[in-house]
Amino acid sequence: QLQLAESGGGSVKSGGSLRLSCTGSGSMAAICSMAWFRQAAGKERELVAKIYSDDGLTVYADSVKGRFTISQDNVEDTVYLQMDNLKPEDTAVYSCAAVTVTKLHGLCNTAVYKYWGQGTQVTVSS
Repeated sequence: QLQLAESGGGSVKSGGSLRLSCTGSGSMAAICSMAWFRQAAGKERELVAKIYSDDGLTVYADSVKGRFTISQDNVEDTVYLQMDNLKPEDTAVYSCAAVTVTKLHGLCNTAVYKYWGQGTQVTVSS
């Protein structure tokens, strides 16, 4: 089994910072990408950032570019999301996700993240 657990959420004021952590347990060797998603109340879930496990390539949503940084520690099986200059519109439940390579072609399909953490609430007040 593979499980993900997030931590680090909380409440901060506008302009503040938080660092989210997501630690995997179980069979993590086949993970090719991990990502952070968020879902604000009444809104659709959106990709915040993703990172490819082998080379560390990162992709960010335009709304967080320059403010958020995703990073990974493969030894600790942990991915982080450093969030700086937080804004009220960043308020959401943040979830960690992971995907494994496809068995047939060895592809990393980041359109279908398979494993998810329980989510952690981030609240930013004005």
